Order: sequence, then C-alpha cells, then structure tokens
Amino acid sequence: MTDSYCIYNGHLVSLYEPSITFNNRAFRYGDALFETIRFCNNQIMFLADHISRLKLSMTILRMNLPAEFTNDNFHNLIINLIKSNGHAPNARIRLTVFRNNGGHYTPQTNDISFLIETELIQGVYELNQKGIWADIFADIKKPINKLSNIKSGNALIYVMAGISKKSMNLDECFLINENGTVCESISSNIFVVKNGALFTPKLIDGCVDGVMRKQVIKLASENKILSFENPITMYTLSTADEVFLTNSIKGIQWVGQFKDRFYTNKTAHFFIDKLINLTQ
Repeated sequence: MTDSYCIYNGHLVSLYEPSITFNNRAFRYGDALFETIRFCNNQIMFLADHISRLKLSMTILRMNLPAEFTNDNFHNLIINLIKSNGHAPNARIRLTVFRNNGGHYTPQTNDISFLIETELIQGVYELNQKGIWADIFADIKKPINKLSNIKSGNALIYVMAGISKKSMNLDECFLINENGTVCESISSNIFVVKNGALFTPKLIDGCVDGVMRKQVIKLASENKILSFENPITMYTLSTADEVFLTNSIKGIQWVGQFKDRFYTNKTAHFFIDKLINLTQ
C-alpha cells in the first residue's frame, strides 16, 4: 500500500501513524478553525488571504499565534506535502488549527496545533455546465455575531442544510440569517447580478468572510463593474438576472433556478475566465 502523508505541527507524518488523540478539542468541542485552499496548475491560490483570515480568526478565538505562522513557512510546508503525496498539479488543501488538549468548556491552554492535508482533484477552475437548482433552508437561522464570519469547526448549521438539500433533491440551499435575509449557501458566498451590477451580503449580515468573495469584489473593481454589499432578500433573488456562488475550491458556480425564477450566466462566465487567467 502506497503511503500518504499529512503535515502535523510542521512535521511530515504518515496518515497511518496516529498523531491526533481522541480527546482533541476539535473533536470534543469544535474548538477549531480551518481553511480550504486551492492548488491550481502548481500554484497555491490566494495563500496570503487565507493565512490573513486564519490569523484574524485565531485572534477572535483567543488562540495563541505561533511565530512560524508566516506565508513563506506555510507555502514551503504545503509544497513539500503536495510533492510527498504526488498531488500535483491540482489539489484541495485543508489547513486545520485547533486548541491543544486540556479542560472542558474552559480550555487549560490557548496554545494550538495545526494539521495540513491534501487531496488530488482534476482540472482548474471550471464553470458548471448545468445551472444549480437552489432553494432556501429555513429551519435554522444563522446567528449574527463575531463568530459568523469565520470558518470554525462547528459546522452543524451547514450539515443540517446539507441534509435538507438532499431530502428536497436540490443542488444547493441558501441560508438565512436572524434578520431573515440570505447570507450565503452551504459552502459558498452568494452574488446576485442585476442590470450589470453585483450585489452580495455584507459581512455584518453573517456570511463567512470568503477568500473567493474577496477576489470577485477585487476583480469587479479592476474591470469597472459596480459592486454593492447589500442585504439579499427573497425579492432580490426573484428579480435578479443572475445568481452565482463562490468558494476557494470551485471558484464560481452559477445558479440556474431558484423557485420559479431562472437565471443566465454571462457574468459568471466573465469571472471564471478571469480566475483561470490567474492560474496561468
């Protein structure tokens, strides 16, 4: 059997060697953060933005920030792991940070451990040929607080939305916040296109502070496309020309149908082409 590897606290270890114990705080309390990062055409995409978000999130959770948490160090660790696993030229990277063992709800320490994993995937960013069929997940509203924007180990609301999506035979579900407006989807930020302009929820609406969301807003500015951060309501979705979703792994995915509304994908094509250019 061919060995596979991960990086645990800066060291290359076999996946078959037990490194994380059953009493780790990520497992027991969801006391963890994670980043999913795209390796595309032998490039780590937007690494600086991922590490910046990770550091900010660690500060919010009062985790101690090690001196070795630098862009250069993570770049070298990831490249080493990609080579060791033979996962070039395209891969999915997961970087998890969790508070060290000890204590119950109240931790004994704020020191952390980190784990890097890679998974081979095919191809670069590619727009979905068939539009996504989406509807609202309304059973649980996402709270709005300073934890809303981070990618934490507590993903139960997304798990429940995923179960609902499956039961309704949908491709995706939109989450609503405690104010009743749409904040994101199960694994992506949401953009609406109306009369050539982009609209996306504000961070204070409770969406994850997505790295790909940031890139789309930046690309829109560079290409003189108006973009606005506004609450997304049912009326916004029912009158939109386009709706597309963004995340670090898939890039951009266009929504074809929401309830009785059908959408086009011209703007989504434009942005996916811009993303592909960044990988070359």
